[in-house]
Amino acid sequence: MAVQKTTEASFQTDVLDNPSTVLVDFFADWCGPCKMLAPVVEEISNEVADCKFFKLNVDDAPGIAAKYRVMSIPTLIVFKQGKDAAQSVGVQSKQNIIKMIQNA
Repeated sequence: MAVQKTTEASFQTDVLDNPSTVLVDFFADWCGPCKMLAPVVEEISNEVADCKFFKLNVDDAPGIAAKYRVMSIPTLIVFKQGKDAAQSVGVQSKQNIIKMIQNA
């Protein structure tokens, strides 16, 4: 499954109300490390079937970024039943991201 975009308007439905485990990639278009991490997250989204994957542009959704204390990007947050279950900051390896999803 491909990574989908979410926005401030759709975040509640896409992420918080989603019964599945959800990984959200907090990013910005100008962020070099975010561009490095994006293909890794995309690859994982095609391999991990029991998780939904979304990207959220922090420049377009500063309120959500502030709510989840996203101070640096890229930040990945795994949500389970609408709750923040795991978080990582910076570029991560594919294996670390998969472990984070599994252990959340």
